[in-house]
Amino acid sequence: MRLAPASFLKTLTATHISKTLKSCAVALLLGCTTLPAYAALPLVDGDGKPVPSLAPILKQVSPAVVNISTFTTRPVQQNPLLNDPVFRHFFNVPPGANQPKQRRTQAAGSGVIIDIAKGTVVTNHHVVDGADEINVGLQDGRSLKATLIGSDPEVDIAVLKIEPKNLAALKLVDSDNAQVGDFVIAIGNPFGLGQTVTTGVVSALGRTGLGIEGYENFIQTDASINPGNSGGALVNLRGELIGINTAIIAPGGGNVGIGFAIPADMVRNSIDQILKFGEVKRGQLGVVIQDLTPELADAFGIDRNQRGVAIAEVQTGSAAEKAGLLAGDVVVSVDGKPIETAASLRNEIGGRRIGDGIKVTVLRGGKTRVVPVKVGIPAAEVAASSNDVHPFLKGAKLQAISGQGGERGLKITEIASGSPAEGAGLSAGDIIVEANQLPVASVDDLKKAAKVSAQRLLLRIIRGNAALFLVLQ
Repeated sequence: MRLAPASFLKTLTATHISKTLKSCAVALLLGCTTLPAYAALPLVDGDGKPVPSLAPILKQVSPAVVNISTFTTRPVQQNPLLNDPVFRHFFNVPPGANQPKQRRTQAAGSGVIIDIAKGTVVTNHHVVDGADEINVGLQDGRSLKATLIGSDPEVDIAVLKIEPKNLAALKLVDSDNAQVGDFVIAIGNPFGLGQTVTTGVVSALGRTGLGIEGYENFIQTDASINPGNSGGALVNLRGELIGINTAIIAPGGGNVGIGFAIPADMVRNSIDQILKFGEVKRGQLGVVIQDLTPELADAFGIDRNQRGVAIAEVQTGSAAEKAGLLAGDVVVSVDGKPIETAASLRNEIGGRRIGDGIKVTVLRGGKTRVVPVKVGIPAAEVAASSNDVHPFLKGAKLQAISGQGGERGLKITEIASGSPAEGAGLSAGDIIVEANQLPVASVDDLKKAAKVSAQRLLLRIIRGNAALFLVLQ
């Protein structure tokens, strides 16, 4: 807070001070959380009564917000010339100079205790990703070692466990009740300074398309969030946890009033699955979707103002195909919850567990239909369990992709060490676009193309920025 010059304060009369304090009290009652700079006086009104303060809320919630320190050991890049015996001999490089070296780095973030009985702490995945050691610092000065239970990189959530002794916790509430304009408090450990409190409002809801995470439905706030706040708490004025702070837009490297938090509803879903399975098993419908534009609505013969998501393709063998969903269907709701964008449908399905039953309301041929669907497993897992695709591809996990430019194919997401796929020269990240000179857009396409020859498989793949043919035989 920048104080006014002392000379200015001296010129204030008793009447001025009384009027100033009364106006500040009114401002605080309306939700203002800072006083004018020159009103650095006791927080009482003209009648000597206390004015509103956030201190009681902070005394309740602050002990549940923790500082997280991580330690990571990484290899140090060595000069390749040190591996050359001629170079080493000529320059008299001592023995051992070319031995791999490691560097130990430290990083700081924030977290929130959500269960005092089990010592459960939630933070961001990127805060603890790759860490060898995780320490949790409590407000009372204790530092506890933490164990990583599991994480959800696509939502950026990680769950830790600490010793459950003399802890405080925050309650996750329904973030769907949050509204633009609600006052919020962000608590975290910015720049490693220690626990810091900032205030603001909910600036926007349902922010998507930022490319920060795989699943996005952010709460946007102007409460100051800076590096180190990641994993910290975003609470309402009832002291309830409505989000986990995760990212900022910072062109200059610091806070500019645009911060994002993961809604409590998404956080809860990830936590529940991590605690049960150690990971998140996220389901899919198996459809290619796009936002319904006025032009598409006209072409489908429906109201131009209709909001929804158009199904452009139904993947073979998917949950959507089994349920009877068709290309051209327009999804308008899931279990009665309106669906207006492709991102909202993706988030809604991504929040369900594999095997969950849902009711998808679609517009088809000008009529409304309710289609029961059982959420299925992702395409990558279907492919991974399909060892009958071709013997040469065993050990490769495949996932159907569709790029913005219209390119389609099967991406190799993982290859088992020592598997036939690895021996054939395939690598994780390769994208199969043709097999035996036939286009490939799904696992079913690859199966059909592979039947052309059992002894040889000609693949055209995209590797990085290059395309090449690979013969497997």
